Amino acid sequence: MKKAIIAMSGGVDSSVAAYFMKQQGFECIGATMKLYDNEDIGVSREKTCCSLDDIEDARAVARKLDMPYYVFNFKDEFEQKVIDKFIKTYEQGGTPNPCIDCNRYLKFEKLMHRMRELKYDYVVTGHYADIELVNGRYLLKKGADESKDQSYVLYSLTQEQLAHTLFPLGKCSKAEIREIAEREGFINAKKRDSQDICFVPDGDYAKFIEQHGGKTYPKGEFVDKNGNVMGEHSGIIKYTIGQRKGLGVAAGHPVYVCKKDLENNKVILGSNDDLMCGSLEADDFNWMIEPPEAPIKCKAKTRYNMREVPCTAVRDGDRVTVTFDTPVRAVTSGQAVVLYGGDYVLGGGTIV
Repeated sequence: MKKAIIAMSGGVDSSVAAYFMKQQGFECIGATMKLYDNEDIGVSREKTCCSLDDIEDARAVARKLDMPYYVFNFKDEFEQKVIDKFIKTYEQGGTPNPCIDCNRYLKFEKLMHRMRELKYDYVVTGHYADIELVNGRYLLKKGADESKDQSYVLYSLTQEQLAHTLFPLGKCSKAEIREIAEREGFINAKKRDSQDICFVPDGDYAKFIEQHGGKTYPKGEFVDKNGNVMGEHSGIIKYTIGQRKGLGVAAGHPVYVCKKDLENNKVILGSNDDLMCGSLEADDFNWMIEPPEAPIKCKAKTRYNMREVPCTAVRDGDRVTVTFDTPVRAVTSGQAVVLYGGDYVLGGGTIV
């Protein structure tokens, strides 16, 4: 009998993923990753994943499915691999995506390491994505429910990891998952999806960074692209590329954050046209396909919730240059660019 560890966040998706695996005859255990202490960050119920309330919800579903359940303490790894990187990226002028790092370093590294220690065969998650074996190579495919597809945050999976990962929700819609959870009487059948970054439950990233690191970031100047002073910013980490709201600048026309000058502690403002970008470079690139020797035509996403856009990608070692057919708005360092060929992920990396 095949054995699987179900990564249970306390939400409805991972709960139904566990149900599917039990239905398929797998020997299963449920596991929640303890990533932080609730009292340290003020997490409230249903606003995030992996909080203490979520642990109780996951435990209740595991009990209902007659499945052993464990909580694995990964707090130290989460602090080092996710939170520290999150803060460092903001300090360096970028905008991080900690959910990608959590998948990469916790779910599909630490949890998979635990899977091997326990002599289990698979890690199972509630992601809306699919895996196919084509000509001896594992390929990551978009989830059938396009509105819930999560392939963007999974681009870093290696062939070894894909071989030992199952996404049972890949061919399902969210509506179907909720129906199954209600039918089976799961405690979290109507629980809202988590919206915020788990360790920043109120969405105030700058406040978290200042409190967590015990430091403050000095005020500085808003300037236009010609260096003319337009106002005062309240700390360079508080702004992201493309931001318009909360600037407090009366310019008589819409202005947006276009760039950060870290050396001089200045935030450069400009028009929407100034945000348009024709190309980007990405490093730490992971190819799902055989790494191409020649330029390839494909599509790209530079943010989780954007539509794919046509582009050309050129590989140079583990670095890739992506040139868009038409300019893309607000390309931001620290975010991921993910390349697609039809429904399949070709690869992805970090925008520099």
